[in-house]
Amino acid sequence: MLTNLAIQQNIFAANRATGHIAFSVAAIDGRTRRKLVHEDGSLRIRFPNAAPEALEAVIVNTGGGMTGGDRFAIDIALEAGASLIAGTAAAEKVYRSNGPDAEMAVTLDVAAGARLFWLPQETILFDQARLSRRIDVDLAPGASLLMAEAVLFGRAAMGEVMTEGHVSDRWRVRRNGKLIYADTARLDGAIAGKLRQAAVMNGGIAFTTVLCAPADDGTLAQKLEDVRALDDTFQGEVGISAWNGIAVARFCAVDGATLRRDLIAVLAALGTPVPRLWLQ
Repeated sequence: MLTNLAIQQNIFAANRATGHIAFSVAAIDGRTRRKLVHEDGSLRIRFPNAAPEALEAVIVNTGGGMTGGDRFAIDIALEAGASLIAGTAAAEKVYRSNGPDAEMAVTLDVAAGARLFWLPQETILFDQARLSRRIDVDLAPGASLLMAEAVLFGRAAMGEVMTEGHVSDRWRVRRNGKLIYADTARLDGAIAGKLRQAAVMNGGIAFTTVLCAPADDGTLAQKLEDVRALDDTFQGEVGISAWNGIAVARFCAVDGATLRRDLIAVLAALGTPVPRLWLQ
């Protein structure tokens, strides 16, 4: 006989959302086109009219957000020479949890000569939310990647504050099987107090990490100069470093609007197309 606790746990598990999308794209007759598409659960993928230079993919969470115990996975593969702009239809909202983490796993596989722009809209964490996210990227020789992930600890415009919660964000990027970038960010417990610390976010509630891994290292120096030329125009704090053929920029801002303004300016300097849904 099941105990009351076991019954409650079974009910909880049965009501958790899951979602998985897996798709591949290929360069065909000079344009990038979808090849294989798989959808499961509450995740969907849509392809608006493609720009001449790249195919655009929009990820939709029909569940309207995530909460504790939800599990989602995204797998994207680009074949040789393909070009893809991948983003989300809206900001992803992570609501409070009574214990378990909401889990997101992203796997990106970019073949030789392919270009991937991974540009989802912001992830918004509500008070007492718990999020565990993992991003794994495999780049072939000659592949290029531009990815940006933004996180908001509450919505300043709505007067919302993430007082407590948990977020763990793990990135691993490999080129030709060799690890070229590893980053893990973790905040737990009394998050609002930690964000006020100067060494963390100095009172900010919004941050972004941008990773640029061009196929040709020779273009990186000019890209860095173009970004650094914007220094006096930033409304938040922005820092950028480069090593071993990659560049990483960190953004910190008092709210999401300021963060997005600085991010769009940097993407423009990098020559990166911004998803149309960002501008609507």
